Amino acid sequence: MDAMRITDAVLGQSVLFFRASGFKQLLPIVLSTITDPLGPDPGSSVIKTGEVEYLGQRLVLTQSMILHKQLALKRGLDKIFILSPNVRLEHPKRKESGKHLFEFTQIDFEIAYASMHEVMHFVEDYLKALFSVLSQDHSDVLKKYGRSLPELPSHFPVFKLSDLQSEYGGQWEELKSKEMDVPFWVVSHKREFYDREDPKQPGVYLNYDLIYPEGFGEGLSGAEREYEYERIKMRIERDAKEGLDASKYTCYLELAKEGMVPSAGGGIGVERLVRYVLGAPHVGDVQLFRRVPGERVAV
Repeated sequence: MDAMRITDAVLGQSVLFFRASGFKQLLPIVLSTITDPLGPDPGSSVIKTGEVEYLGQRLVLTQSMILHKQLALKRGLDKIFILSPNVRLEHPKRKESGKHLFEFTQIDFEIAYASMHEVMHFVEDYLKALFSVLSQDHSDVLKKYGRSLPELPSHFPVFKLSDLQSEYGGQWEELKSKEMDVPFWVVSHKREFYDREDPKQPGVYLNYDLIYPEGFGEGLSGAEREYEYERIKMRIERDAKEGLDASKYTCYLELAKEGMVPSAGGGIGVERLVRYVLGAPHVGDVQLFRRVPGERVAV
């Protein structure tokens, strides 16, 4: 199956690239007392957080490993990555987007003491190396699907979210993506409490999304992280006014009080990357076992 062949190539080359870049691979966390809240975020359509009861304790399914990545760096690691399964129980309407799944895998990574620009440049180098391998070793598959991966510039174009919203409105991602022929960055999204707000410019966020061209949309989300206890506490309290249940993050705050390491990182959606490479109509088309919002699970 072509999609499985490309998925295997993406996973294999990603592991090689990250390890060659000095990263340590960690095992994923599936159940925990905490997970990424995915909000308050106007772009989120998750309708509930999956959870189980085990021996009298409430455990939630991992929506992303961002909080655990921060805690791992606190243990003394400096560059980490995980092939991380994520469960995000999206609203059925998300089926129509072509890019949403309720179960998917991320190449999740974090770098201690990194800036957002260092991470962005690292991802650019990663994609250039990956596209080179795919174009050379899997040209027959790309030809079959009428695909030719673009020659990537040294650095990708960068746009501010506020500028794109002013120009394109609420459909900025789809419209700008269709205009572009190379991946590009969109920076400064108002998001969850762990995405660092510029202390010198309130309302400016040191985060970034990578958007694929040709209408394929977001492929990576990342940020510099809040790491100072008082700022984390303030951000959680501020988000609580918009609906965040702050009580779920008491243990995280206790650990943050002991000290956090400044860091930046992100998560690369594997299925979305494969979809872009193949030009597939829907991200579910590249999964061996489809996990599309609004569709019944066969197996």
